[in-house]
Amino acid sequence: MMPVATHDAGRRSIEWPTLLLAFAIYGGWTALVGAHAALPIPILAAAGAWLIAWHGSLQHETIHGHPTGSRRINAVIGAVPLSLWLPYAIYRDSHEAHHRSDHITHPHHDPESRYVAEGSGWRWAARLQATLIGRLVFGPPLCVLALLRDEAVRVRRVPGAVLRDWVPHLLAVAGILAMLEGTGFGTLRYVLLVVWPGTSLSLLRSFAEHRADLPGPARAATVERGGLLGLLYLNNHLHTAHHDRPGLAWYRLPDYHRAHRDRLTAQAGRPHRSYGEIVRRFAFRPHDRLTHPGHGA
Repeated sequence: MMPVATHDAGRRSIEWPTLLLAFAIYGGWTALVGAHAALPIPILAAAGAWLIAWHGSLQHETIHGHPTGSRRINAVIGAVPLSLWLPYAIYRDSHEAHHRSDHITHPHHDPESRYVAEGSGWRWAARLQATLIGRLVFGPPLCVLALLRDEAVRVRRVPGAVLRDWVPHLLAVAGILAMLEGTGFGTLRYVLLVVWPGTSLSLLRSFAEHRADLPGPARAATVERGGLLGLLYLNNHLHTAHHDRPGLAWYRLPDYHRAHRDRLTAQAGRPHRSYGEIVRRFAFRPHDRLTHPGHGA
């Protein structure tokens, strides 16, 4: 696969739809934390989970060069750690490496692969997440464990880079925790009611978007009708189109997908009709065998 440009070269204007989205997310989160005591727990959890997943989609946009032509400004917009656990710099580097990879889904070459190598000690974690229900329930803590595992390796190799990534993240997290405790929301309550379900919502998107046996260099799948989740995921359900033009802004992806649908479908195979189809087919049935086919049958 040829190297992929993850940003639209030469773009310098401000993309107002994405900037307004950022104001909506951060304003909504601030209002939610401030008004949490007046909200029933189901509404608090649903709104909080939506905002966490939406914020993850916004971070993804900033990594791909939106909403401004300045990488630094985009990082400032995306780096606020509402989910607490994932430093923005680590997510950015991992996602850019994912798009550059010549072997997407390969566990040794794609840092965002869900697959494991034959003989890996993490096969148990892959089995827990093979079904959609397993992915949603166990995926969030397993993502944190995988991050800590990778960072334990990295700190022995490049301790300076680890400090550079984690120190600003932890300082920002400290500010958020102070706000949570100061408003009476509480850290544990926030993690259980907001971060965990919000991360699960993000993992619903990624559950079926790559598969090792799909054709095409990105091995990316498309969900034709995103519905309300299309807004939540900022049209990243059109994942084949996103990998074809990773620098394209979220609100331009649907038109691009429609214009190139036949070619993208031929490249990636039959799309999923909707997330409802994914739930019906894979709620309790594995979507794939998560031992990578390059590591044994």
